[in-house]
Amino acid sequence: MSTYPSIAISSTESPPVGLFFKNRPYHSARAIKRLLLLTACMILAIINSHAIADSAQSSSPSIQTAPVVIDGEVLFLVRGVTSYPARERAGAIEDRIKALATDAKFDPDSIQIIEISEDRIDLKAGDQAIVAVLDVDAALESLPLKILAETYRIRIIAATRAYRHDREMSVLMLHAGYALFATLVLAGLIYGMRWLFRQFDTILEKQLQRHINKLESKSRNIVRSEQVWYVLRTLVEWTRVLLIVFFLYVYFNSVLGLFPWTRAIAQQLFGLILDPLKTIGTAIIDFLPSLLFLVILTFFVRYILKVTRMFFSAVGYGRMHFAGFDAEWADPTYRIVRIVIIALSLVVAYPYIPGSSSEAFKGVSLFFGVLLSLGSSSVISNIIAGYTMTYRRAFKDGDRIRIGDTVGTVTARRVLVTHLRTSKNEEAVIPNSLVLNSEIINYSTLARRDGLILHTTVGIGYEVPWRQVEAMLLMAAERTTGLCADKQPFVQQTLLGDYAVTYELNVYCDQVDRIIELYSQLHRNIQDVFNEYGVQIMTPSYESDTPDAKIVPKEKWFSAPARAPAADEL
Repeated sequence: MSTYPSIAISSTESPPVGLFFKNRPYHSARAIKRLLLLTACMILAIINSHAIADSAQSSSPSIQTAPVVIDGEVLFLVRGVTSYPARERAGAIEDRIKALATDAKFDPDSIQIIEISEDRIDLKAGDQAIVAVLDVDAALESLPLKILAETYRIRIIAATRAYRHDREMSVLMLHAGYALFATLVLAGLIYGMRWLFRQFDTILEKQLQRHINKLESKSRNIVRSEQVWYVLRTLVEWTRVLLIVFFLYVYFNSVLGLFPWTRAIAQQLFGLILDPLKTIGTAIIDFLPSLLFLVILTFFVRYILKVTRMFFSAVGYGRMHFAGFDAEWADPTYRIVRIVIIALSLVVAYPYIPGSSSEAFKGVSLFFGVLLSLGSSSVISNIIAGYTMTYRRAFKDGDRIRIGDTVGTVTARRVLVTHLRTSKNEEAVIPNSLVLNSEIINYSTLARRDGLILHTTVGIGYEVPWRQVEAMLLMAAERTTGLCADKQPFVQQTLLGDYAVTYELNVYCDQVDRIIELYSQLHRNIQDVFNEYGVQIMTPSYESDTPDAKIVPKEKWFSAPARAPAADEL
C-alpha cells in the first residue's frame, strides 16, 4: 500500500510589527484582489511544474531516458533510441500498466517474468506484454538483467494496487473531506491573520508613536515620523504577503497530494522552492574561488591606489620635484593614473564576475556601451579638453583671463567646465571643449614677474608740441596709484592721422584684478592734466577748424611741463 500525505495545520504567532495603521485602514477588496493574484500565480506555477514533469528526461546528451510515472510516482527509467524515443516508450508502458490497473479481473500477482533471450526479459500479464527489460536498461541501472526484471515486477504490482486504492469511492470521499477541511482552515487562517494584524496595529501605534516622535525631534527632523511609519508598513506588508504565500503553498501541496490525478503536481511544488535555493547555493559555492580572487585583487588595487596617491601628493606639495613637471599637474595626473589602474583591474576581474561569459551579460554590456558612446560624446570631449588644458599651462586658478568675449578670474577648473568670475561679479561657466578651441589671453602669467602693460590712447592736434603731450601723459601716469613703481611708463606715437596725432600711454601694473579700476583712474588723471595745461583732446575727431595755423613754434616745443634738454644734449 502506498502512503498518503496528511494535512498538518499549525497556528502562527503574531508578527513583530503590525500590517496596517489607523491612517491606512485595511480594505477587503484590495485583500481579495491580492489573494486572487497570488492564487493565480500559484496555479500558473503548478501548470508549469506539471509541464516540466511531463517533459523530464535525463540531462545526459549521450543517453536518452525517460521515467515511467504512475500517479506522480516514478517507477523506473527506460532507455530509448532514435526510432523509438524514450518518452514514447515510457508512455506506452504507463498506458499498459493503467489499463491493467483499471481491469478489476486482473490480479497483479499474476505478472510473469519470461526470459526471451540473453539480452531480453519480458514482463507479461497472461498473453499481454507489459514491459520488455533489455540489457541496455540493466546497464543503465548497473544491475543484472534478471534482478532488474524482478525489481520492475515488484514496482508494477505496488503501483497497480495503489492505483486501484486511490480511486476507491470511499477513499476519494474521505480525501475530498480533507480538502474541504483544509480550505476552511486556510480561509480561517487568512481572516484570523487579518484580525491579529489589526489588533497589533493598535498596540503598535500606542507603544511606538511616542518613541518615533522623540526620534524625530532628537534628529532635528532629519528622520521624519512619516518615513519611519512607511518603512514599518512596507516590512509588515511583505511579512503578510510571505505568510499568505506560505499558507497557499502548504494548502496546495496538501490538497493536490490527496488525489492521484494531481499528486505529481504536488510533488513538483516542493521543487519549485527548493530548486532555486539549491541553484543559488550551488552557484555561491562554485563562485567562492572567484570571490576570493576578487577580494584579493580589490585589496591589492586599493594598496596600489594608496601608494600612487601618496606619490602624487608628495609631488603636489613640492616634496618631490621632476624637471618639466609642474606641481599643479599632480592631482589631474593622479586621476588619470587612477582611471587606468581601475580599468586594468576591471579587465583582470571581468572573467571572474558571475555571468560574465553569458550571452545576456555580453548583450547588456554592448547595449550600455552603445548608449554611452552615442549619448556622451560631448561629455567625453569636454573631459578630454579639461585634462588637455591642464597640461597646456594655459591658466590656473586665480588667473585673470579672456576666453572669447568673456573676461574674468578663474575660480574653478572642473573636468567638464571652467568657472570664471567676471568684473561684474557674474559667474561664467564655459564648457572645456569651447575653451580648448578658443583663443585664451592670460593677464596674470607674465604680470607676476614683469608686470602687465596697460595702455590707452588720446588724439591731440598737430598744433600741440608732442613733447608737451608726452610729458602730460607721463604726469597723469605718475598721479595714478597702484602702478608698478619700479617700472617707468612710456609714450608711443602710434598714428599720424588726418586731424590729430595718436599718442599711446603705456603703464605697468601687477594687480590684474584692478585693471578696470586702474584704467578709470588713469583716464581721470589724463583729463585733469590736459585741462590744467589748456590742451584740447581731439579724439576721435572734430567737425570744424580754427583759422590759426596748426603748427608749433619752436619756442613752445618745451612748454610746461616738458623740460628743455641741457645745452650739451642739443
